[in-house]
Amino acid sequence: MTEPTRAARRPHFDARMARQAVHLLTDLPVGITAFALAVPLLALGVSLLITVVGFWLLFATLLLLRAGSSLERARARVLLGEDIPEPPPVQARRPGFLQLVFATLSDGLAWRTALYCLVMLPWGIIAFTVTVVATVVLFPLLPWIVHGLSAVDRALVGSLLSPGRLTERVRELEDDRGAVVDTAAADLRRIERDLHDGAQARLVTLAMDLGLAKEKLTEDPEAAARMVSDAHNEVKLALRELRDLARGIHPAVLTDRGLDAALSSIAARSPLPGGVRVEVELSERPDSAIEGIAYFTVSELLTNAAKHSRASSAGVEIWRSGERLMLQVRDDGTGGAQELPGGGLAGLAERIRAVDGVFVVDSPVGGPTNITAELPWRTRAGAR
Repeated sequence: MTEPTRAARRPHFDARMARQAVHLLTDLPVGITAFALAVPLLALGVSLLITVVGFWLLFATLLLLRAGSSLERARARVLLGEDIPEPPPVQARRPGFLQLVFATLSDGLAWRTALYCLVMLPWGIIAFTVTVVATVVLFPLLPWIVHGLSAVDRALVGSLLSPGRLTERVRELEDDRGAVVDTAAADLRRIERDLHDGAQARLVTLAMDLGLAKEKLTEDPEAAARMVSDAHNEVKLALRELRDLARGIHPAVLTDRGLDAALSSIAARSPLPGGVRVEVELSERPDSAIEGIAYFTVSELLTNAAKHSRASSAGVEIWRSGERLMLQVRDDGTGGAQELPGGGLAGLAERIRAVDGVFVVDSPVGGPTNITAELPWRTRAGAR
């Protein structure tokens, strides 16, 4: 850390300190109000839980506390500069008002807000008293005192009024699940399109040609033989398209022999004039799901290099680092690749991040392009 940066973080008599002092001085009225509202209502609701009245009173009190937590986060955001994320609304596992009521009664944020209301009264007295005394008696030290007291305010808001880590993780997983579902739907549409436009169309043509050949078999055997020969060629093309389609879903070589052989097979079929160099350094195989993601990521990146980057050669490296599978794909193309919404790279990134992976694109204009991905060695379901 440089001296200017260190000096910039020292407490000063400035607008930031003034806002922090206002927050400390308002801690007392906030603490009194919160304590006066929360404690009697909670105590009454808990004591009357054996009746319907207590049940609904406790539900209403927790809703009130959750709304109050939003006001406190806003106060901290304005006066302390502490950007606490807003939690999602209470969500019941099943639809229905009673399910929502039970979800609210078990909501962690609402109960943490109740604890905040209890703590804020004694803390508000301390913060208000020390700030006022420091302003009168220890004025030269006021910035340092305000800075220290504000750190406690930040800790209280951050620990009691912010969404829990589990809540944030659930939100991330829901977003990732949506991305995975969208990707899977797109893959299914692609497979359906390939079947309809490719093998299915060839098989329909083949059936028609064989029908015509059958009709000509007695009238014109030579023409029928030619039609059967053409149909034989169509069968071979349809079989090749079906094999390519099956390879695109999950290649047998990946299942049987792992990433090294599967990626070498991709490299051998690559149209890049300079070829693709593949280096796989793995002493054992990761989870099959991770292998599949790594395989399709490399396959897509090499396809992009051949179609869009005007690259002449590419390189693929796969290795293990701790409990992570690392992969890197480089090409000597024109660069400029970006992770744009709705683009191919964005789809790859979503698929990788859905399993707690990392996807990094380094592609300056003019090249080269270097794309790195990091995947867990095992999925959570396959963890041991």
